[in-house]
Amino acid sequence: MNNKISTFSAMAVVALGSFSAANVYADDASVVRLATTTSTYHSGLLDYILPVFKKDSGYEVQVLAAGTGKALKMGENGDVDLVMTHAPKAEADFVEKGYGIEPKALMYNDFVLVGPKADPAHIHGMKDVTAAFEKMAETDVTFVSRGDDSGTNKKELILWSQAKIEPNFGGYKAVGQGMGPTLNMTSELQAYTLTDRGTWLAYQNKLDLEIMVEGDKRLFNPYQVILINPERYNNLNTKGAQAFSDWLVSDKGQALINSFKLSGKQLFTADAK
Repeated sequence: MNNKISTFSAMAVVALGSFSAANVYADDASVVRLATTTSTYHSGLLDYILPVFKKDSGYEVQVLAAGTGKALKMGENGDVDLVMTHAPKAEADFVEKGYGIEPKALMYNDFVLVGPKADPAHIHGMKDVTAAFEKMAETDVTFVSRGDDSGTNKKELILWSQAKIEPNFGGYKAVGQGMGPTLNMTSELQAYTLTDRGTWLAYQNKLDLEIMVEGDKRLFNPYQVILINPERYNNLNTKGAQAFSDWLVSDKGQALINSFKLSGKQLFTADAK
């Protein structure tokens, strides 16, 4: 457990270091500051596509990976030039309040409910995800929640609400971590958690877990890219952010998203409209 805690602390330092770097580069016209979810970071997608964008455009993208709630808050504060997130309701509110402009559908995957092979809640293979949530609460198994206001955490709370359950049973643990550390902790505790499929595919070979529930239409997981409104802040690299946003939804950007695979499996489906 001590090793796991050290890993969590190291990741926090990296996140803080990235944030400081982004502030340093705020006035550099060759740098674009992107706040995005830990799922796009931990899955490896950004490491795959950003070098190609830099080669095509000359822009360097500084990535600040956090939960969707924190990523949008960075946008609200004018600390980044654009956001890439996956919480439709929160994103619509962000745009409606005038913080973001030009939201563009980018890609999608889905969420999956994972758990231990022993499956003490007996939910393996269920098709109704809210029924599975009900069984987990009834059997008081250990459920590890990200608890970080991320898009995944928001989706999880919606599912508890749809199941008409307040997630305060004894086995419920909110850890305030990104998806990768949450999956590691879930495996260590032989517990259950909700994860985006991209991060699951990136981590599954390191975990003693398996998919319990998938395929319910309520587990759909769309991503958008949104520019920060330049009328609110005067330190934005809107030109660079626009170039990156346009590139992501271009034929080349979309093809790259579709071609990103791990162990032969596609992690995201491009969905620019």
